[in-house]
Amino acid sequence: MHTILFASNNPGKIAEVTAITQPLNIQLITPKQVPALTNIDPEETGETFAENALIKARTFGRLSGQVTIADDSGLCVDALDGYPGIKSKRVADTDEQRIQTLLDKLQQYPEPNQRTAHFISAMVLFDPSSEKWHQVEGRVDGYIALTPQGESGFGYDPIFMYPPLSKTFGQLSATEKNEISHRRLALDQMRKIIRKRYR
Repeated sequence: MHTILFASNNPGKIAEVTAITQPLNIQLITPKQVPALTNIDPEETGETFAENALIKARTFGRLSGQVTIADDSGLCVDALDGYPGIKSKRVADTDEQRIQTLLDKLQQYPEPNQRTAHFISAMVLFDPSSEKWHQVEGRVDGYIALTPQGESGFGYDPIFMYPPLSKTFGQLSATEKNEISHRRLALDQMRKIIRKRYR
């Protein structure tokens, strides 16, 4: 079994990535399990999701010596020129506040076709022994609901409506979301890279 560090302390992300990578011959560890990574929180100075994912993967990979996967993801709303984008988590202190902030900004856009949005997940696999990395991206399209619906998931899930199922991500079970999410689409590509590396 091969060990890969997932460079995140976000419980929601960790649960999703662990579930999706379970079929692989991979032991996924997190920064909290590596003493050298205690209290490490790299500044995300990139201008894109991919740049921020690489910053995190390099930082954690170099400090730990472990092959590392990092994810940078967020919600982009078309009517707001891609806001909140790479600042999705930094909009406010809690998920509830982030959701309300976004809904307030969209009050003048009542129709679903005015509230189109997409989730992006950029992932980087970084090998500190060679300084080489691979980058992939997953995207899922939908629109922002008028009010939060559902209590599953995390982040903006309760207001992200997924048209093929007519449900928000917050109304989906973990299994349902992991079948169609942006993170799943990115990890499907990443799994091919991992299989090639560890076959």
